[in-house]
Amino acid sequence: MNLLAMDTGTEFLSIALRTQGVDGPRVWEHQGPGGARASTDLIAGVLDLLAQAGLPMSTLDAMAFGAGPGSFTGLRTACSVVQGLAFGAKVPVLPVDSLLAVAEDARQSAAAEVPALQVLALLDARMDEMYAAHYAYAHGQWRVLQPCQLVRPEALRLPALDASQGPLLLAGNVFAVYAERLDPVVLQGGMVVSALPTAAAMLRLAPAMLAAGLAVDAAHAMPSYIRDKVAKTTSERLAEKAAAASAA
Repeated sequence: MNLLAMDTGTEFLSIALRTQGVDGPRVWEHQGPGGARASTDLIAGVLDLLAQAGLPMSTLDAMAFGAGPGSFTGLRTACSVVQGLAFGAKVPVLPVDSLLAVAEDARQSAAAEVPALQVLALLDARMDEMYAAHYAYAHGQWRVLQPCQLVRPEALRLPALDASQGPLLLAGNVFAVYAERLDPVVLQGGMVVSALPTAAAMLRLAPAMLAAGLAVDAAHAMPSYIRDKVAKTTSERLAEKAAAASAA
């Protein structure tokens, strides 16, 4: 199975290509800075990996992208690029839950041999909030225990745990930013693992997603926005300043 995956929803750009040859599968990866650079480097990175592998884009079985949650601009960048490439190559698209990709990245790096585990996946949502979701892994399959929610660092609590579902990993990119604001009980509740929604993690998730019929036509590939509002209006900012002045 030939698969391409990309993510630009965090501060990093991640691209990965899986090719199926006579000697078995091989994975090609590219990582770099995200943000404004992602919009200029993403297509070039994709074309470079395909050239290294000697693989025509039309021979891909699917293209996967980090659908969110994540940076609004970053999510739109990956979505628009994968839409354009997949439409031209007539290839289906897999929108991948970015927090599930975080969970898979953590599982592979810290607990690849553990048959069953739970992951509390956390991504920095900026504006003093985090994206959080709870997953369970067993028998090679992932299951959502608690879908994504926005939470302030101080308000994060451990999910209800079932020991039969294995140990808990706390995975994501929030620990350096919010470590002092997280409840110590949370940090002591599981193994802390630095993880991101990498394209390589998406490649590992893609076969099961394809088998489950989760691929969509390029025209229907959309980002998943958890937070609809990313900026305050002028009146809201003025009201906050007035309230602060009054309190002072």
